[in-house]
Amino acid sequence: MDTVGGGAACAAPEPFRPHRVVVLALDGILPFELGIPHRIFGRPKDAQGRHLYEVVTCSIRPPGPVETDADFAIHVGNGPQALATADTVIVPASYELGPVFEEGVLTDELAAALAHIRPGTRLASICTGVYVLAAAGRLDGRPATTHWADAEHFQELFPQIEVDPDVLFIDDGDVLTSAGVAAGIDLCLHMVRRDHGTAIANDVARRTVVPPHRDGGQAQYIHRPVPGLQQASTTTARAWALGRLHEPIQLRDMADQVAMSVRTFTRRFREEVGVSPGQWLTQQRVEHARHLLESTDLSVDQVARDAGFGTAQSMRQHLQAALGVTPTSYRRTFRAGGTAAVQLRNGT
Repeated sequence: MDTVGGGAACAAPEPFRPHRVVVLALDGILPFELGIPHRIFGRPKDAQGRHLYEVVTCSIRPPGPVETDADFAIHVGNGPQALATADTVIVPASYELGPVFEEGVLTDELAAALAHIRPGTRLASICTGVYVLAAAGRLDGRPATTHWADAEHFQELFPQIEVDPDVLFIDDGDVLTSAGVAAGIDLCLHMVRRDHGTAIANDVARRTVVPPHRDGGQAQYIHRPVPGLQQASTTTARAWALGRLHEPIQLRDMADQVAMSVRTFTRRFREEVGVSPGQWLTQQRVEHARHLLESTDLSVDQVARDAGFGTAQSMRQHLQAALGVTPTSYRRTFRAGGTAAVQLRNGT
């Protein structure tokens, strides 16, 4: 039936469909990492109480048992055909990758399973799951990360990939990779934040009892001599800075909070956090600006002042560098409840 005035009939709204996440369980899977996507993506709901994601686990074989690295197997109810239904495919780590890990080549069985993935599907890996994406040629010429202990071997096996061993995860748009184990939580929370905004991601983090955003990268977890008990931490300085992001903060100011010289403070800060004080401060201001843009009606100028960027132009430059979008575009995307195409360029 035409509308009044002779216009075309109004199109019916598209039915709601949750984003489908398919997790690939390979033999030797780590149960902890296998559970991360289900825990993180199983929580988010929209204003009507509908789950925003549907999480499905599949194997490269018909439904049946899959061995884990623990003393038990799991029963997986879906075969590789489930990969063809995915909007996002996640490959957690496995300790039995065989030629994938040793030679950088897929087995025929794994290659046949991956062939089910539709073009345009978002791909993600947790820890050594990145070897599967790399062996499939999905990372050629692109940045990627993995557990710091495997980074050198991964780079030697795949010299065509730009490996960054220092970050917790890297978002390269349609392909995302993370460091070891718990970094999978950081990655999945980031994808929720990218899809639906900071508020929903923070709610998931609170319910999971994990920080919504961890400082720095995995460089802070690489083995190094443990500082003596008498050595001070930079924790107090970070807490002090977080309470006054809207104010100008100098490196000297932060060092004074823990009675250190600027040189000692800078070195200790990088050891503990994995990035420089200046990089960390910018990260915190970007996160605060994101929160204000999503959750308040403050003008862009006021958000810039409250987040400590001083001017809207300065904030615009920092958000563009970190997220690839302007403050106005970011607010429009998340305040409208849409899906963001935000890319965290530096992977931290």
